[in-house]
Parts: sequence; structure tokens; C-alpha cells
Amino acid sequence: MPQLGLGLYAMTDDEATRTIERATELGYRAFDTASIYRNEAGVGRGLAGSGLPRDDVFVATKLWNDDHPRDRVRPALEASLDRLGLDYLDLFLIHWPAAQGGSRLYLEAWEELLGARRDGLVRSVGVCNFAAEHLAEIDSAELEAPELNQVELHPLHQQRALRTMHLARGIVTQAWAPLARGKALASPVVEAVSLETGRTPAQVVLRWHLQSGFSVIPKSSDPGRLAENMAVFDFALTQEQMDRIDSAETGELTDVALLRFL
Repeated sequence: MPQLGLGLYAMTDDEATRTIERATELGYRAFDTASIYRNEAGVGRGLAGSGLPRDDVFVATKLWNDDHPRDRVRPALEASLDRLGLDYLDLFLIHWPAAQGGSRLYLEAWEELLGARRDGLVRSVGVCNFAAEHLAEIDSAELEAPELNQVELHPLHQQRALRTMHLARGIVTQAWAPLARGKALASPVVEAVSLETGRTPAQVVLRWHLQSGFSVIPKSSDPGRLAENMAVFDFALTQEQMDRIDSAETGELTDVALLRFL
């Protein structure tokens, strides 16, 4: 899985198609969507139009909350594959631990994701927005740990305790909203490091993610920003600069309303 990919949240089908066509020209090879984004068909068209071999791209999508019951997981997965025009997914994720009809139905869903991987419909499986207690529930059920947990993570909200748990269980940490929807770019520390490095604040923050060992999926449909976000592999932050960004934590979330899904 490429360490840096492209998030496709809040894009229309047509916007997703155009964005992927531009992004693949810039070197993007990993793409993150979800059934609830309602743009999987556009993502599929963009991938098909790119001309890239299937094995050269990494495609992730997500199971929405009301599809957690055991008998709904496989149909939801197959519907996503159909919309994407793919025979398999590189990564299939449970979008939130919340579920319609019961707070623990994500355990049923997780068993079904593991089954889908065994059956070859997906190559890897993971979760999004799972807190320590949700991962502990998976452990208690004696189920295999997720391969990846995609969570809100940025210099203002660094998820230190959860990251420690991930390391202990071999779970990849992937950051959504890695720029805090722009809020992290205004951090005085980030601005200072930007001046020191001659790089944009966004590039500084993304480089901090990469050097911290996180997978990261910044979202943009703007051609200039797509190029800016990809141009982060030809420089490095010093340890002192990394430490200063580590100190920028405020605990701030981008949207506290999303906590209702936990």
C-alpha cells in the first residue's frame, strides 16, 4: 500500500472521475472512497480511464453503518465492487463502530470482512474510527486484529495512546483529515517550520505524517494542491522540527458531531 494516497470524500461522481484522472498523472496510486460518499461509480470510471493496470492501483472503500448485520455485509461489498467496476478490493474497511440496531454489530461485520478476505473478494481488511475499547472488543471475541485503523489524526490531534495500541497489535495507522481541514496549517509551529524548510505548510504537515510512520490520505480535487501534496518525498524534517510539531497538540477535532458514530 502506498504510504500517501488520495481521499475522495465529498466529491460527486464526475468530480471523482476528473480528480483521479489528474491524480494518476501526478503519480497517485492509492485511492480511498466509501459507499456513503456515493461516488464509487465515478471512482471506477476514473480508474478505468487512467489506463493503469489493476495491480498498479490500490483501492479502498468502506462499509456503512446500516450494513453491519451479518447478512448485509457481503451484498454491500458486492454492490461496491459493482459500482467500482472491480473484481476485488485492495482494502475494505468498517466505516464506523456505530451500527443500526446494536452497538456491537460491528463484531458481526468484522467476522464477515475476514470471510470476504478468505474468499478473495478483498486483499486486506481494516476499520475506521475505532477507539481502544472497540479494538479490545475484537480481541475479547478472539478475532484477528484489523490490518489498518483509519482515524482522524493531525498535529492538533495526535492519537498517541491509540497509536501505541496499534503498534502493539501490528495495526497500520492511517490518517484522515491529515491537515485538520486546513486548521493545522495555521499552527505557529507549522508556519515556522514552513519558513525554515521553504516548503508549504501542507507539505510540512504531510511530511510530519510520513516520518511518523503514518499512512495518509489528504483530500483535494484542485490540480495545484494535488501536485503540492504529492511533492513531499524530496525533503525531510529534522528531528528537532518533528519534535516541535509533536508539541503542537491541542486535542482539537475537525467535527465533534461525528462522535455520535462511535
